[in-house]
Amino acid sequence: MDEHDDFKPRSATRTGLPNPDDDVLIREADSVLRVELVVTPFGMPRRWRRPPAMRLLRGQWLRWQVNYRFAVPTGEWRYRLDTLNISHGPAPTNLFLGTPTHHVNELAALR
Repeated sequence: MDEHDDFKPRSATRTGLPNPDDDVLIREADSVLRVELVVTPFGMPRRWRRPPAMRLLRGQWLRWQVNYRFAVPTGEWRYRLDTLNISHGPAPTNLFLGTPTHHVNELAALR
């Protein structure tokens, strides 16, 4: 959400593997999905120790959250919260409204 568009929520739903430019690495091997969120090197605070990649069995899903603070040239701060919801295999449309099988919380205090 951004202030310039009155904080209208944005989301995207995709099937298949992500684009190479996306901030997530996904690999499937032996019916197990390996998911790793790639954080931006420009956001603060720096994350020197990060959670390992998550492995999802068929039917499981993951919610991974991370937030950032950015300094912009005007001297102001911009804040960003990313939430990745991903399932392995077919899923009902309301799946992400429930409790995830796995939850990775990388939310930090943004001073």
